[in-house]
Amino acid sequence: MSKYDDIINLNRPQYIDLPPMSMHDRAAQFSPFAALVGYEDAVEETARLTDARREMLEDEIAELNRQLAELTERLSERPKIRVTYFIPDKKKEGGRYASKIGNARTIDQYKNAIVFTDGESVAIEDMYSVVFIEEAELGTAER
Repeated sequence: MSKYDDIINLNRPQYIDLPPMSMHDRAAQFSPFAALVGYEDAVEETARLTDARREMLEDEIAELNRQLAELTERLSERPKIRVTYFIPDKKKEGGRYASKIGNARTIDQYKNAIVFTDGESVAIEDMYSVVFIEEAELGTAER
């Protein structure tokens, strides 16, 4: 004999002014809830990796300046270039490196950026390299 034998087979109480709850609503009472709203997002954001911005060496800066000078001379040709640059992260320290391939349209002196024919621009202060892509190189790279 168990201590609940006297109530185990009783029906649920029914109330006239309170209709029975649906199974869906009853189940919702026992569903888990987030005690710390946003905690999972914060953990995810902390776990997201970013790259540290690498300081350029003097020869790298000199090479970049040479590449930019050559680009300035060749702008009328609208040369196809690949720019490697750093994109700072908006939420935490660091960022990521990216490359943009396209035809250079101009160098915006006001914004200090290279503007491509598609309208996108890359700030010179974030650049690590500018490489000219010759048509012959482009053809072999696509094969």
